[in-house]
Amino acid sequence: MPSPGCSRLAQASLTSSASRGEATRIWPRRSLCSAKKAGPNREPSGADAVSGVERISEAFASARADGRRAALMPYLMGGFPDLNTSFEIARACVDAGGSLLELGIPFSDPLADGPVIQAAGTTALNAGVTLEDVLGLAGRLSHDGVPVVIMCYENQILARGVERFADMLQAAGVSGLIVPDLPLEEADATVAACDECDVALVPLVAPTTPDERLEQIASRARGFLYVVSLTGTTGADGVIVGSRLVRAAEEAMDPPAAV
Repeated sequence: MPSPGCSRLAQASLTSSASRGEATRIWPRRSLCSAKKAGPNREPSGADAVSGVERISEAFASARADGRRAALMPYLMGGFPDLNTSFEIARACVDAGGSLLELGIPFSDPLADGPVIQAAGTTALNAGVTLEDVLGLAGRLSHDGVPVVIMCYENQILARGVERFADMLQAAGVSGLIVPDLPLEEADATVAACDECDVALVPLVAPTTPDERLEQIASRARGFLYVVSLTGTTGADGVIVGSRLVRAAEEAMDPPAAV
């Protein structure tokens, strides 16, 4: 994971005639997994028809339509240095050209993060920032038309229950979810819950991922495929991945690859 001020480049491999105005539309917010709870005979409304995958896809498509090769997805630690400032930083990232946002939830054992993000998360936790606080922040950003992708750890999901957690994401208008410690073999329940709530569960591949496994992971990707750019934790010394893995990821799936 990157430092709080870092950004990620996501390859805009989708094409569309979408305009910048479409990318910044205010997406309708939905009730908790409304389609699931209303029953199979329920007719979907216009709001229900907009899924997290669609919001993410339009963000990438808009970047391509604007003539940019890549969409920009800044990462921010939710609630750092405080909730209000975190919101203002997020809005500044979007105003500066961010197509979508990755919002981290502070956690006491962030095994994939280096010292900078660990420190940011600790600051947020010491200030009393909770998962619910960060989802409230995500809701404000989503209401303003920004596709938000939440990054958290599996224990944070299991502590609330997979289905309830997916409900919470949808209620906040979250478009996608990244869980770096959720392996392919244990992802079925989370994939199903996110699919029910129209939240894109974004899997990760690393420089050490074999080609065959990359194809397996990519086949289950929603929204985009997250390509980890170095070996080791973010912020520590590591080997930056070359273009081979990015090309392999793009060839393995239709949605974009984010680096």
